[in-house]
Amino acid sequence: MKHYDAIIIGAGQAGVPLAKKLAEAGKRTALIEKRLVGGTCINDGCTPTKAMIASAKAVHQAKKASALGVDIGSVKIDFKKIVQRKNDIVEQFRSSSEKGITETNGLKLIFGTAKFSAEQELTITLNDGGEEKVTADWIFINTGAKTAIPDIAGLDQIDYLTSTTILDLETVPEHLVVIGGNYIGLEFGQMFSRFGSRVTILEKSAGILAKEDEDISSALTEILTDEKIEIITDVKVEKIDQDKKQLHITVRSGKTKKDITASHLLVAAGRVPQTADLGLENCGVKLDDKGHVMVNEKLETNIKGIYALGDVKGGPAFTHIAYNDYTIVYRNLIEGTKYSIQDRPVPYCMFTDPQLGRIGISEKEAKEKKLNYEIAVIPMSQVARGIETNETLGLMKAVVDPETKKILGAAILASEGGEIMSVLQMAMEGDITYDRIRYCVLAHPTYTESLNNLFMKLDR
Repeated sequence: MKHYDAIIIGAGQAGVPLAKKLAEAGKRTALIEKRLVGGTCINDGCTPTKAMIASAKAVHQAKKASALGVDIGSVKIDFKKIVQRKNDIVEQFRSSSEKGITETNGLKLIFGTAKFSAEQELTITLNDGGEEKVTADWIFINTGAKTAIPDIAGLDQIDYLTSTTILDLETVPEHLVVIGGNYIGLEFGQMFSRFGSRVTILEKSAGILAKEDEDISSALTEILTDEKIEIITDVKVEKIDQDKKQLHITVRSGKTKKDITASHLLVAAGRVPQTADLGLENCGVKLDDKGHVMVNEKLETNIKGIYALGDVKGGPAFTHIAYNDYTIVYRNLIEGTKYSIQDRPVPYCMFTDPQLGRIGISEKEAKEKKLNYEIAVIPMSQVARGIETNETLGLMKAVVDPETKKILGAAILASEGGEIMSVLQMAMEGDITYDRIRYCVLAHPTYTESLNNLFMKLDR
């Protein structure tokens, strides 16, 4: 039985950099991966989807170019070329990550499935056959999450798609039905609509993006509907049947029952942690009621020396949060710092077009917390840069404290919304108040310059 100083289970966006840094710090380290180096982000998430979304945006830009005086004519897509470009980018990122691992002294990459057999002991079922037992002083769980499969009659009898398998399609669906009106479902829905699919989105809540403010949800609903995407809300999927050619989806909205015929079905109704096969009962690590590994503010489980990072521990499920988890654990263990995950900023961006960049609290949350707050809103149709570039859809919205003048949160539904949001995040991190941004000299004509006008709405 081989002993390591540290073992990381899962080569995702926390596991890879943590493994490399621990090895560079002189720790004998093993990184165990059951599938592909890079985790969801590189292989099935951020990297491939954003590559394909860029192609979809090019289609859309070409179709609306006449508004800018450019007549392109008929627009055709080469879907095989789009997919190949995506695959090439994924392979580039993955191979670069794997090369970095193999070139790190003191770090061993093991392909296999790890399961706890005791508190500090793992049994690895190797991908190329055989079994290996290993122990370590520190064990880090970075196994991520997978698609949640809802309990719908007939779903287990059909060939449905997930956010992973939809990336393997070789042709554009004729009619794609999406179960779930949140980030994953909306990104894929708009993308395939722009590639030529008829798209129907089914959302169980009263509106898409149920956690966001109603005006943000309504604005994006209008944008997507104008692109001929059908959105059905407050809906329950009752059953699904499949014949040789098509899917038959029975839904109910209120008292109305409807049958939808489709060629493809994407399940995007949330994600669940990958903890079921870890054998955590053999080491005593506690899970919450949804199966997430429970950790303290330093990311340590109830068992000393065992940590969890990324989506598997619950909380905000974003790549950048997983990466930040790694930096916290590494600095605390190797540099002796006392960093915590409490009160850290949680920015995120949904890559629909326009993008939705979010930081801090929403107006809905401010109301729930009964805070003293004010709202500043400016539609993109009043933003000079948006008008000049024909990107006038969406809005900018900020929540502020009228007494301290601090920015409490922002939602930027706009072209390059994530970049604009990041400027406001930096202001929040540095305690820069909204009145300073109101009078700040920002380059003209940029999207960020419109923050002057956004906070001008709060002038008295």
